[in-house]
Amino acid sequence: MENWKTCTIADLGTVVGGATPSTKKPENYEGGTIAWITPKDLAGFSGRFISHGERNITEAGLNSCSARMMPKHTVLFSSRAPIGYAAIAENEICTNQGFKSVVPNESTDYMFLYYLLLHNRQNIEHMGSGTTFKEVSGKTMRGIEVKVPESKAEQIRISSVLSALDDKIEENEKINKNLCARVQIYDLINTSHAKFAKEHKQSKVRLDANYCNAA
Repeated sequence: MENWKTCTIADLGTVVGGATPSTKKPENYEGGTIAWITPKDLAGFSGRFISHGERNITEAGLNSCSARMMPKHTVLFSSRAPIGYAAIAENEICTNQGFKSVVPNESTDYMFLYYLLLHNRQNIEHMGSGTTFKEVSGKTMRGIEVKVPESKAEQIRISSVLSALDDKIEENEKINKNLCARVQIYDLINTSHAKFAKEHKQSKVRLDANYCNAA
């Protein structure tokens, strides 16, 4: 059995916060191509990988605030309102201040880190503080203790098993969505067909009545 060690999240990667460009300046958002994620984008999000959110920002918007670009396979973790949403960056990405994301170092498997944060979500939430709503600070996030396999190979082995299960779940969700879409299409076709048949029958009745009156 592989040896496990106790370490902090800071030992596994770099904790990165985010920011929001001023919404009073249209040039921060209009025509933007930079993926910018907020916790709202992860509400109801059931996948593991995310490529973009509801809104993008521009280069000017990025430079106007403290948001930082993070590389592919960064693990996003919401740190406020609510604490605990997680996703993996499918591409370069930045976030608003509602995240304390982790850029894994070379000794950390990104997929293992994703499942590790999910597993410790409740513990991280309990570490939050605040009066209006709980929030996890960067310092708190960096100092949270976790247990991980010492070897990256073992991390990958564990995450591969968990990932395979999620692959099946996500595939089933796609199948269910396709089935629901087909049912909606069939219902639309049947409704349209019934409406057409009814209108055709009414039209025929009117023609017959006109013929009788003419006769």
